[in-house]
Amino acid sequence: MINQKSGIVLIEDDVALGNSISELLSLSGFNVNWFKDGIDALLYLNKHIPDIIISDLMMPNMNGEDLYFNIKKNGKLNAVPFVIITANIDDSVQYKLLENGVNDFIVKPFKVRELIFKVNNLLEFKNNIEKKFKPDPFSKVTIKLSEKDFLTSVNEHLLNNLKLNVDIDELSKQLFISKSTLDKRIRKLTNKNISQYMREFRLDYAIKLIHLGERNIQFLVHETGFNSFSYFTTSFKLYSNLTPRDYIKSIHNDSKLLENN
Repeated sequence: MINQKSGIVLIEDDVALGNSISELLSLSGFNVNWFKDGIDALLYLNKHIPDIIISDLMMPNMNGEDLYFNIKKNGKLNAVPFVIITANIDDSVQYKLLENGVNDFIVKPFKVRELIFKVNNLLEFKNNIEKKFKPDPFSKVTIKLSEKDFLTSVNEHLLNNLKLNVDIDELSKQLFISKSTLDKRIRKLTNKNISQYMREFRLDYAIKLIHLGERNIQFLVHETGFNSFSYFTTSFKLYSNLTPRDYIKSIHNDSKLLENN
């Protein structure tokens, strides 16, 4: 199983896309450092070693290809998987990057599941290799959760059980606390009761999927674990002031407006 605290460096100059990718990776249990510029990312990487690097190809100042070849000069980063995101790529550039060690490509538009699967596969492969050379120092250590870690843990359990629509009883059992304690801690951290927090977590996930290109409402219902299409639609409208269909149309119209500008 992948370490839920694996560190990812994301380089993406598109603010909307970068924000969506960063949030979804964070919800999936990763620590994400997002940079909008390859030069800033390179300065960070000269001092920090992440578990994986995900970079857009076409960017101002320093594109993904130049960033990759600069990173290769740092011997400490040779074992870090590197994934490139691109809308289109010339075969010669792709072959050149693959030949020089780029691990994978993700072609826009892509589904968030594709990104998560590829990240998990690369990290699992990397972690399996590392385990052969050193033991896991945390295998028998119990770490008390801070408040931030507690909320992260709640989010991880919700995300891992999203389709199952895990209830409060089951969530409290997974976290080894009582329902009342769970509700009190959620209220303290978010000013929401646990039912509202769980429902809005699933709605936020649906909205992030929409921003990444998902248009099938029935798929959104299934992916977020709502019991029915009508309950999802009603909850979505109360939360966003728009029906799912109207929200999708608004995103589509905004994209067209940006393209025209």
